[in-house]
Amino acid sequence: MSLRTAQEYRDGLVDGRRVYYQGERVPDVTTHPDLRAAVDHSAHCFSIAADLPDLAVRKDTEIGDHSAFYHLPRTAADLRARGTLIEEVSRRGAGTIVLKEVGSDALFALLRATEGDGLAHARAYFDRCRRDDLALAVAQTDVKGDRSLGPSQQADPDLYLRIVDSDADSITVRGAKTHTSFSANADEIVVLPTRAMGPSDADWAVSFAVPVDTPGLNLYVSPYLAGERDGFGFPISSRHKLLESLTVFDDVRIPRDRVFLDRRPELAGPLAIAFVDYHRFTAINYKLPLLDLLVGAAHLVADANGITRAGHVRDKIARLVAWAETVRGLAELAALRAREGAQGVWLPDPLTVNIAKYTFAHGYHEAAATLVDLAGGLLATGPGVRDWESPGIRPVLEKYYAAAVPAEQRLRILNLVADITARDYGGYQSVLATHAEGSLEAEKMQIARSFDAAPAIDYVRGLAGI
Repeated sequence: MSLRTAQEYRDGLVDGRRVYYQGERVPDVTTHPDLRAAVDHSAHCFSIAADLPDLAVRKDTEIGDHSAFYHLPRTAADLRARGTLIEEVSRRGAGTIVLKEVGSDALFALLRATEGDGLAHARAYFDRCRRDDLALAVAQTDVKGDRSLGPSQQADPDLYLRIVDSDADSITVRGAKTHTSFSANADEIVVLPTRAMGPSDADWAVSFAVPVDTPGLNLYVSPYLAGERDGFGFPISSRHKLLESLTVFDDVRIPRDRVFLDRRPELAGPLAIAFVDYHRFTAINYKLPLLDLLVGAAHLVADANGITRAGHVRDKIARLVAWAETVRGLAELAALRAREGAQGVWLPDPLTVNIAKYTFAHGYHEAAATLVDLAGGLLATGPGVRDWESPGIRPVLEKYYAAAVPAEQRLRILNLVADITARDYGGYQSVLATHAEGSLEAEKMQIARSFDAAPAIDYVRGLAGI
């Protein structure tokens, strides 16, 4: 199969999958009023191949043209090119991750961190994903129950996904994963372990891939950001949306050739971390257009309000620029410092990746607050689209909401700022900044693990004469 078009991707989602949304089963995610925006958003990872083939398409003598998202990184240059691709597709998605980035992160992790039959199965599955141009969601985060207890210690053993039966041809799994982005609008789901595990957790040490329409797999999609939105008041969230689900496996049978980890607890932690190595690199690159969005909006809203020359405004914008460009520089450095991992698969530098992600997440809320400060109270009290489209009311709004620029220009930039900071999509982005791709504490933990303090300690010992 050659590269799929965006429409072929949409057509492939109509397969009888069991998706539940706001208390009802959804017969077709591509036509549902709330969910179709997410499908259109994810379609960018297919349409980019036609628009920018030099960036988004790779050639292979055996399988032919395939998506560059699935190009296995063998050099630092490969990772830098991947970062550029992720940044560009995120720019089309208004600074939000699109789809293929996440699944390919999981494939690279599987090729680095599995062994034996699991590695053989991962290689075959990787080839199939490239050949058939599949779009994959990743289910990693277990619901976890009591966080102070491990998988085998929970009162309910299903609070971590586990193997409940197996035979020569398959395993059967039960349990749930949460925060599963794209599950309702992907072709297949790759399941990864969420943490390190001990010998008593063997039944929970499992990884596999499964089509979304597999019997026993049920997706309960979050209603966050529900409802139709107009383009005037919600210029971004009316066109861009992600679907996250509680992903429930109710005794789902998985064929052996789709199993990558089968009761190997010693590999659960390394596989989880291997995914993080790539997924946080994806994160810092897909966040770059969001940084540009925040900086550009700060300039435009200050100009619209006529405050561009004020000293405090210049100071605030300078701090925004410094934060944004620090993250951008660290994203580039993570690729420059890349190194070869297991099976010849290269990985971005874990230390730099986690510093970059921490820097973004730690500064995001201050950046959003700065933008709110520059914009003013109209973020909450401004007019809506029905007022703006009313022939009798619009002239009043045009007269009284004009500032350094005409009222329409001012209101449109204010609505964009409100959409990304003050309304529910802004709250969504705030939660993503804190928790997506790992929490602040998780990033600090990886920074501590990745940093080799010995050279600095030896240097100080020498200066101190000890």
